[in-house]
Amino acid sequence: MTTILVTGSHGQLASCIKDVEKKYANLDVIYTDFLELNICDLNQVQAFFKANKQINYCINCAAYTAVDKAENEIDKAFDINARGAKNVALACNEYGVVLIHISTDFVFDGEKSEPYIETDVANPISVYGASKLQGEVEIQQLLKEHFIIRTSWLYSEYGQNFMKTMLRLAETRDEISVVGDQIGTPTYAGDLAEVILTIIDSKSESYGIYHYSNEGVVSWYEFAKAIFELYHKKIKVVSIVTTDYPTPAKRPRYSVLSKVKIRSQFAVSILDWSLSLERTLKKCVVN
Repeated sequence: MTTILVTGSHGQLASCIKDVEKKYANLDVIYTDFLELNICDLNQVQAFFKANKQINYCINCAAYTAVDKAENEIDKAFDINARGAKNVALACNEYGVVLIHISTDFVFDGEKSEPYIETDVANPISVYGASKLQGEVEIQQLLKEHFIIRTSWLYSEYGQNFMKTMLRLAETRDEISVVGDQIGTPTYAGDLAEVILTIIDSKSESYGIYHYSNEGVVSWYEFAKAIFELYHKKIKVVSIVTTDYPTPAKRPRYSVLSKVKIRSQFAVSILDWSLSLERTLKKCVVN
């Protein structure tokens, strides 16, 4: 039996892991939220790992993800995304646990015009991106047995995300403006959950940084249009440029991730973003 600790259990990725892990009879998964395990408290983290020495893997889904708020809540963002990651890495190192840490495309500045590979130089342009990059650095310095998975534009039927925001707005509006000059790839959290458990099931020791998103390249505008078309919502979507919709945090202009490494290492099949979106919308309930 393989025992897995999942932090941030109320988030959308952890919620999807709960769905996917039912396929694996050999997994025993412990889910913790902030109240049960505050990763910002090193003493609490160490005590939890000491009391649960059967843990083999830790999937760190706990994160500060409010990109714009992070510009004013710098300490909070770094406390969770950097110091919290460091605390988890310290405990994993002490108790021989393999860490799977979730990171982001926001570690890049978006100045490339071709998919980012794992060895590209990170250069975040927001507090959120900087805090996530620092978390990566802390883990790499402290722990050999780690997988850092950078992903992008995460959405699901759970929690709050772009897809569900669009569907809520469509209930009260007949026209929505969406940025059309930021390019990336939507990622269904359920697909990412499948890949994470595939990595665990493989018992691979090919540690390091990996990129994962669904396949394809799209703008936020095109993503929004697809959401409404597939959900059969009649609403006008207007493409605007980033300067028309200023936000506290800068976003990467281009943040497509290359999946060559993760596909070749773990033989995973990766769905196109539009197919995953269609499947998700069929089971999505707007809250």
